[in-house]
Amino acid sequence: MLSLSVPAVDALLVNLRRSLAVRILAIPPLPSDGEASTKLAILFSGGLDCTLLARIAHDLLPQDQEVDLLNVAFENPRVLKAAGKTSDPAFTVFSQCPDRVTGLKSHAEMQRVCPGRQWRFVAIDVTYAEFMSHRPQIVSLIYPHKTEMDLSIACALYFAARGSGFLCSGCSTDLVPYTTSARVLISGLGADELFAGYTRHATAFARQGYEGLADELELDYQRLGNRNLGRDDRVVSDWAREVRYPYLDEDFLRWVLSLPIWEKCGFGQPEIATGFLNHDENPLLEPSKKLLRLLLWKLGMKFAAAEKKRAIQFGARSAKMEVGKTKGTQIIS
Repeated sequence: MLSLSVPAVDALLVNLRRSLAVRILAIPPLPSDGEASTKLAILFSGGLDCTLLARIAHDLLPQDQEVDLLNVAFENPRVLKAAGKTSDPAFTVFSQCPDRVTGLKSHAEMQRVCPGRQWRFVAIDVTYAEFMSHRPQIVSLIYPHKTEMDLSIACALYFAARGSGFLCSGCSTDLVPYTTSARVLISGLGADELFAGYTRHATAFARQGYEGLADELELDYQRLGNRNLGRDDRVVSDWAREVRYPYLDEDFLRWVLSLPIWEKCGFGQPEIATGFLNHDENPLLEPSKKLLRLLLWKLGMKFAAAEKKRAIQFGARSAKMEVGKTKGTQIIS
């Protein structure tokens, strides 16, 4: 059974640390006018995959190097219509976005666990009007991909990569406009496909056990390049930035693919929990991506380790931006 004491947890740290180091320790300095410039930013929803990368990056980077955490939220008319009117003065469509809520909580935990570093939380708020004005450009960039799901994922990455928003502490109402100077962005892409993070992985295991889960993971891994990488690279690089993927490092992939499935996730193992636990050696965590969860727990980030999976388009609320019935497989009109 997966627990904090299994060798795979420490091996994961060694291999992921090596992959991340290659991608963040040799970023060349930026030309500047004498002001400090941030070289690194992380696409940050506050979820498990990106928070683990941020936590390991803290141990690798010099203490005085700042890191920008880019968190995107959309004004979704469909959500606004469903919410109706509210008398809460603190309510905004952006503040209630799932990834904004999770991002701020993980940011606060990061500040507690990793003090001494400036973690800039960049709140990137995208109005519906702004989304519509950029929509033709995004549709052009993602071609030949052309489904509503491609658009909803790509537009979240597109505006996150632009890097323009407000510095947000989570408690202050004074929002300071800010645009990241970082040219290198870190993404958690690949963690779900390698460590069984999607709902369909749980379904595959329930129907056909480890054999069915192995087939589903192989399918996901094999189509990552065709389905995600070209599309995502085009929308990010449109802002003259480069996205890097520590989970897709070749050496890291080779190590992960050598692991038995039951050392990557906890399906079929006695647990399951919804909240925080009582046992230091075997914390009750969700079975999806359990190896990643255990490592993040061991590194002190207990809130983020227990966070449920949420797809970027639903967490940022960039899915189904127009009122009406739309399916992710539908061709963009």
